[in-house]
Amino acid sequence: MAGRILANLIVMGSGIIGRAVFQAYRQALANASKTGVAQEAMQNAVRKAGKAINEQEARQILGVTEQTSWEEILQKYDKLFENNAKAGSFYLQSKVLRAKECLEVVHRSKGNGTPS
Repeated sequence: MAGRILANLIVMGSGIIGRAVFQAYRQALANASKTGVAQEAMQNAVRKAGKAINEQEARQILGVTEQTSWEEILQKYDKLFENNAKAGSFYLQSKVLRAKECLEVVHRSKGNGTPS
């Protein structure tokens, strides 16, 4: 009998808590839209997406020049990417990845085909 009462209390309590969390979430969304926080967050996301790495910055990140071969660029990329994976710097690791992607686009646009 006591187990049944306890089970009913748990079920009813979780339902009440679930509704309260849902209402709090809806209220937070309403507050964000009233204050313009949601729009500001979207604008910031768009601004950040527009700040792509240019070729010069990509070459500085990887430490290569315009005369560096694609194989050397890949070696530098692999070394830097792995070093930052071990050290735990996700930010630097993502910068290295974006630099490689930028140089890959440049390499393709110069008519060198798809880099391997």
